[in-house]
Amino acid sequence: MKIFLAQQNYHIGNFEANTQKIIEAIQMAKQQGGDLIVFSEMSVCGYPARDFVEFDDFINKCYQSIDIIKQHADTIGVLVGSPAKNTTAKGKNLFNAAFFLYEKEIKSTIHKTCLPTYDVFDEYRYFEPAYNWNVIEFKGKKLAITICEDIWNLGNNSLYRICPMNELMKQAPDIMINLSASPFDYTHAEDRKNAVRENVAKYKLPMFYCNAVGSQTEIVFDGASLVYDKYGNLCKEFPMFKEAVESVVLNNDGSITGVITEPAHKIFDTEYIPSSLNENLNINQIYKALVLGIKDYFIKMNFTKAIIGSSGGIDSAVTLALACDALGKENIRAVLMPSPYSTNHSVNDAVQLSKNLENPYDIIKINNIYESFLSTLKPSFKDLPFGLAEENMQSRIRGNLLMAIANKFGYILLNTSNKSELSTGYGTLYGDMAGGLGVLGDCYKLQVYALAKYINRNKEIIPTNIIEKAPSAELRPNQKDSDSLPDYNVLDKILYQYIELRKGPDEIKAKGFDASLVDKILKMVNANEYKRNQFCPIIRVSPKAFGVGRRVPIVGKYLS
Repeated sequence: MKIFLAQQNYHIGNFEANTQKIIEAIQMAKQQGGDLIVFSEMSVCGYPARDFVEFDDFINKCYQSIDIIKQHADTIGVLVGSPAKNTTAKGKNLFNAAFFLYEKEIKSTIHKTCLPTYDVFDEYRYFEPAYNWNVIEFKGKKLAITICEDIWNLGNNSLYRICPMNELMKQAPDIMINLSASPFDYTHAEDRKNAVRENVAKYKLPMFYCNAVGSQTEIVFDGASLVYDKYGNLCKEFPMFKEAVESVVLNNDGSITGVITEPAHKIFDTEYIPSSLNENLNINQIYKALVLGIKDYFIKMNFTKAIIGSSGGIDSAVTLALACDALGKENIRAVLMPSPYSTNHSVNDAVQLSKNLENPYDIIKINNIYESFLSTLKPSFKDLPFGLAEENMQSRIRGNLLMAIANKFGYILLNTSNKSELSTGYGTLYGDMAGGLGVLGDCYKLQVYALAKYINRNKEIIPTNIIEKAPSAELRPNQKDSDSLPDYNVLDKILYQYIELRKGPDEIKAKGFDASLVDKILKMVNANEYKRNQFCPIIRVSPKAFGVGRRVPIVGKYLS
């Protein structure tokens, strides 16, 4: 049996484009003699559709798309993902489903059992878990078809009453197929392989795992679809962050014709999240995820051009390089806005960066605007000493200028704040926290430096001085980040323990961190939730990002 996996990038709610993409893959598979083609979870409507599925019209459009697609499922079996109506008169109105199409008919629907309600997922808000589990007989084979988390739940330590795989195995299937939409994070690739391998080892059956690819606002899907033979050998691994429609031939004995890219080896049954921050871990994957996140956000929103405040610092430099890669250098406008406290080397570094990247840039001094603000506010400020208000004023002036240019010329402002700053509140609301998309908001400062070195891996793009100099907001004379924040080598490691690993203060202190410093940092994190709540969407690359996957009360008392 020749089986195709279609790892495709869908646009949520763009039924016409999604349907056309699916049909083109079906036609290609038929031309190459395919027996079956598998698409990813919710491929018809895009994933996650969230509250769109509460609209009857949205669900009707899903069914209309399936009616169109099934006309092309004549000589080939087709598995597509879509919401399905629940006609049982109990529970919620919808299932998360896979539709099996063949001979221009809907032959069967398979419902998802294990509905995730953690991190960025909230599927139980919309869907009813499956009530029954049946294999599908097709061309002499019995197919055990599951959707995403259904293969992660092996029935041992599960919160779910039923393990769908165990139920399906009672019917002696020949093949396991999984339609997935598993998001990227920099710890997840090996973990995902382990889950698939564990199923193969347990049930001694080949597995075809089709994952989505593409970015949906903050969530990036990396693809990396997998095919294993019944012996646990990896026979095909699809590329990360790219669309691909490829096939393998499954033999009657459960072997797969082709090259074994990774032989069977020890299976791990624990999720791989490092016990401490490793800023270099999969930095190449993080880079590609961020580029895809920027590119898809602009394509799917019909935006074409971005503007960035270029300060001569590491964050804006890395953001600028990523944006040029994602959208093309000619579509990225950098604006340098020196104030009375900006150093000449920062301006020179920012200019050199844009020359290296060959993107257009402007220099707009804010000295006169700043002095005008100070003069206007002098009666109100009286003779109080220079402080945070004067610092933030510069940041908000820059934010206003960037947004004015963006409005005038149709740019989208990319925010350059990193996760360390967002964690501790080291940023100005309506100033350097302005923007339509947070590019580095899920990367700690140490990871930003690692990204800079990765960008410079072949030649110097980001000037060496930007990487080597002490980071500074340059909002007052001789200012350094270290005046307000602990050293990033310590700060980021404590933040990682609290945010990614969800360790409490006593647990973090037990790891050898200074007790008073831990208390100070965690208080900063919790006290600045109100700022993050007003922040733009952040491209998610970690196991725990700010945004929809981290829901913390703004007025909570914990550690404050």
